[in-house]
Amino acid sequence: MPWQCQSKSNKRNRKGKTMRLEDIRNIAIIGGGTMGNGIVHVAAQTGYHVVLLDLDKKYLDRAMETISKNMDRQVKKEIMTAEAKAESLARISPTTDISRVKECQLVIEAIIEKLEPKLDLFRKLDEITPKDTILASNTSSLPITRLATVTKRPDKVVGMHFMNPVPMMKLVEMIRGVATSDETFETATELGKKMGKIPVPSQDYPGFIANRILMPMINEAVYALFEGVGTAEDIDTVMKLGMAHPMGPLALADFIGLDICLDILNVLHEGLGDPKYRPCPLLKKKVEAGYLGRKSGHGFFMYD
Repeated sequence: MPWQCQSKSNKRNRKGKTMRLEDIRNIAIIGGGTMGNGIVHVAAQTGYHVVLLDLDKKYLDRAMETISKNMDRQVKKEIMTAEAKAESLARISPTTDISRVKECQLVIEAIIEKLEPKLDLFRKLDEITPKDTILASNTSSLPITRLATVTKRPDKVVGMHFMNPVPMMKLVEMIRGVATSDETFETATELGKKMGKIPVPSQDYPGFIANRILMPMINEAVYALFEGVGTAEDIDTVMKLGMAHPMGPLALADFIGLDICLDILNVLHEGLGDPKYRPCPLLKKKVEAGYLGRKSGHGFFMYD
């Protein structure tokens, strides 16, 4: 989309209503996977009515089961009461009907970390939702500016990169696209604070701040394993005992998902053009073999 057209879209949309934090009552989360169900959890716990959208009922059922179990842990730790859990779950509406996003003042996309599916989704959301609705992405590496260009509201598109596990991790990385308005960025930032997170702004570069630093470290740990510098156990032990990391880089890669790590490294490598971001061949082979980490039961370590 030419920049001239984008500027006209901004001017037209800014004549309409500016979404403020107090205007947001209903939030849609698209994608019931690890990140999606975690965002649903904190949004419902904060008091918002949440539409949880996924392609199949089985994914919705799995997401609701995970949210319930995670809330049970909070009840056991006395972080929330049983009554608060029941009220939070009652605020979640699982659905496969994308038209339900019309009810929401903010939509957070949390689908697969691939550009084309996200672009397709943002086109649909732009058509379906009211023109004042804020469209956010939980992408961990892809350009917010690019996602915004397929909409007629680039000023209302923003990045909200939550960390895994969402109910526990305090950070939300806030990414402003080239056309994101000050009002949209402020509203999304205030929403993050209301959810109990600490918003940290990042410029719209591949990987933002978190993965620009984390993924090369993980990749280097995979290279160390690939080259026989140490075993997976030894590499992780060195980082835990010597650098005070709570989890070794290879176990962390398993936790994130090796396919996701590979996707992010490909974005860094292609977007920045620097060979230092080239994914290790061992990482590629693991993903090709279906050894994706914890979710598949086998990554750099074995899991039940």
